[in-house]
Formats: sequence, structure tokens, C-alpha cells
Amino acid sequence: MKTINYCKILTSAKRIAIVGFSRNADRTSRHIADFLKENGYEVLGVNPGIIQNTMDGFQVYKSLKEIPGDLDIINVFRKSEDIPALIPDVLSKGCKTLWLQLGIRNDEAVEVVMEKGIETIQDRCILVEHRNCFN
Repeated sequence: MKTINYCKILTSAKRIAIVGFSRNADRTSRHIADFLKENGYEVLGVNPGIIQNTMDGFQVYKSLKEIPGDLDIINVFRKSEDIPALIPDVLSKGCKTLWLQLGIRNDEAVEVVMEKGIETIQDRCILVEHRNCFN
């Protein structure tokens, strides 16, 4: 099993998309988006149900494909069974890291992502790993 260097990933990352960005500021995805933004990352929300282009200071897109430019990390807050539908967009963005949040895992769906050389993290909290690295 390959060892993942979370600190190296988080140090080199600049742009992070949050798939499953909630309109509800009390949801975990929003807390983590706020945390990442406060720690100097450019954070972009992805939620097809949010009509506005911006929400509480975050640029929000309906899909990963709509985000201009490259992404370093795609951080996912969706059910494990929803992951297969995200994979084509993940591959088209050419991100460096696909990060499935704590409680989210789909080994079969991410296999093709890993085969393309994209670092893949499952069932880990990006906020916890950030704190482990930098606090």
C-alpha cells in the first residue's frame, strides 16, 4: 500500500474545488471551505442546485467542468454511491489530487483515477490532515 504524504499535497496545493458545497453555512462542507480559505487556499464551490455565482465570498459553479483553469485538489462531500458519476469530470479537470472526505469511499470508482496518476485519498478529512501537518 502506498504511503500518502498529506503535508506535501497540502503545501503544494493552491486551488481546491469543494464538490458538495452547501448553501447552508452550518454544514461540514462549508466549515471546511471556510477553514481552507482562511488558510490561504483559493476555494471554489461546486453545487448544481445553487443558482448564484457567488455565495458568502465563494465562487460557486454548477459542475467541475465549468471551473476555468486547473485544480490542485478536488475535495468531495458526496455519498460513496455518487462517486462514479463524478469521475469523468474529475478526469477532464486533470487535478493533482482527488480527496474523498471522511466516510466516503468507492474503491472501484476511483481505480481509473489512480491509473491516470491522480493522487487519490479516501475516507480522510482534509481539515484534520491540515491540522496534523501545520498545527
